[in-house]
Amino acid sequence: MVIPKEIRRTLRIREGDPLEIFTDREGEVILKKYSPIGELGALARQYSESLAQTMGCTVCITDNDQVVAASGSGKKDLQDKFISKELEKVIQAREQVVAGIDSAKYTNITSDEKEFKEEAICPILCEGDAIGAVVFLNKDEKKKFGELEQKVAMSAAGFLGRQMEQ
Repeated sequence: MVIPKEIRRTLRIREGDPLEIFTDREGEVILKKYSPIGELGALARQYSESLAQTMGCTVCITDNDQVVAASGSGKKDLQDKFISKELEKVIQAREQVVAGIDSAKYTNITSDEKEFKEEAICPILCEGDAIGAVVFLNKDEKKKFGELEQKVAMSAAGFLGRQMEQ
């Protein structure tokens, strides 16, 4: 199925992206971009809540377009928001980032997010494809993220990637 450029741009669908096609009772056709991480919605929410409690920070799980699960302080500002172009690039480059707001590597998670001071980002890989990210965020300037946060984010991303492969 060929989708016109204007519709792809509006729905943030790239050529070759998988789509779900539905029809409603009135016969209208509904196009929805397929999100593999979205398939794990309930698991992603529960996992992000557990991580946020354990790590004492805000946790986001994203697909390549939006935040699919957020827990901890500031979750309402992140849940279901589209991710920033910078985060999209980090995910596609399969980069791991641990950075403070004063670092050149710091990446805003959404285009309007400004309140977090520290972040740890780890891409979720499934069968070699980057399908999203696990992101830890911190508002406290005194608490610096380091190897612990990076390793826990890596572990979470690995777990979610393996869940997608099954």
